[in-house]
Amino acid sequence: MLLCAEFVLPITSEPIVNGAVLVRDGEIKDMGSADMLRLLYPEDEVKEYPQAALMPGLIDLHTHLEKSVARGLVRESDFPTWVRNVGKTMAKLDSDDLLESATLGALEALSNGVTTVADSTATGASLKAVCNAGLRAFIYREVNAKDKRRVDHAMNSAIRDVEKWQGKVSDLVTIGIAPGELFDIHPQVMTAVAEYATKADVPMTIHVSGSLEEYNFVKRGSSAFSVDSMSDERGFVEIPPWMPTGASPVRYALNWGAFEAPNVLVVHAVHVDEEDIVKLRNKGVSIAVCPRVNAQLGMGAAPLYEFLRNGIPVGFGTDSPAATDATDVLTECRLGMLIQRAINPGQFVPAASMLELATLGAARALKIDHLVGSIEVGKRADLIALNLSGSQESILDPEASVVNTCSGSDVAMTMVDGNVLYEKNRWNVDVEIARNIVRIIEIRKKLRK
Repeated sequence: MLLCAEFVLPITSEPIVNGAVLVRDGEIKDMGSADMLRLLYPEDEVKEYPQAALMPGLIDLHTHLEKSVARGLVRESDFPTWVRNVGKTMAKLDSDDLLESATLGALEALSNGVTTVADSTATGASLKAVCNAGLRAFIYREVNAKDKRRVDHAMNSAIRDVEKWQGKVSDLVTIGIAPGELFDIHPQVMTAVAEYATKADVPMTIHVSGSLEEYNFVKRGSSAFSVDSMSDERGFVEIPPWMPTGASPVRYALNWGAFEAPNVLVVHAVHVDEEDIVKLRNKGVSIAVCPRVNAQLGMGAAPLYEFLRNGIPVGFGTDSPAATDATDVLTECRLGMLIQRAINPGQFVPAASMLELATLGAARALKIDHLVGSIEVGKRADLIALNLSGSQESILDPEASVVNTCSGSDVAMTMVDGNVLYEKNRWNVDVEIARNIVRIIEIRKKLRK
């Protein structure tokens, strides 16, 4: 299959005007001038994308697909209140509801040009959803236990799930593990998760320093999360997790061995200082920044520029669909760029750098940049076509045009591993679309009640 477009954006090299990419057996076999490739490969099917940019698929470095159905059903509020209300809303859903919700999220991801998702789940609903949708994915099994006496049981349950899930997935899906939020777990969960991730050689992700409330909870023992912990409906907690540690969340997690695993993805890292950043760099972790949800819930802004300056692998995550209006990595990319330009005067972050973070940078963060993240011969064909007809910048700088003017609604085609899964508002996936829509409407009615 020969994909031709006005621009090809390889990410690792300069844009190609009137370019083309040859895809065979799920792999990128050649790239260059469309006229030249037509002559070289006259027998291949040709797909034309005029006034469009062909580029690597977007990578959503952190999301919760099973919460897609809750979008718009949780009133906007500060972060602790939102966490509490989302928990109450999601508790109303059964396993079938969660699968339909995660399926909705997977379909939305494809329509927004996302080819890889990194999803955190305690239920596993997103695992079946990404498999049916044909997405490349990292599925992290969450481990939650506030009481020290429950840590072993929680870990054993999680390990059983990880091993069971590993036997059900294709090469496109990687199973990992994740401790819960720092304000909702006993610290030994972090130790146990990191030890298992190292022993079993599975990736790990962990939320750290997402909000000021979490920072104050960990360091000073005083925030809205302290009250929530003391009124835990599950009963008595042997070692209260709300006792002050005197350390930042990064150093708290470090003290409990949270970054000792070989493949750790830190989510948020908003409230961090220079020492925290150096420790994260020295531990070799990657970071998923989530600009929109951090802004929406008043959590703050991650020091993205400092992460880049320190050579930490970084990418963008959309986080919970219950907090934002769309699973749209391009919007994360643009907002992230604008926030960094605003808070770092004199340190100009170019659009091309942001586009790299949404593709190759995120692939590096997941340690799959040898497979995807750029258009290079030999890599897997995870590609998207973006409509640039509404942009006035594309002729001069197509990469800036994508970042400054495009959103998920401009995606014309999404391909994963050489398979076109979305094109022209139609999905080619193992999902009954009409049935999913009907079920989502029913579930949302239930949640409104």
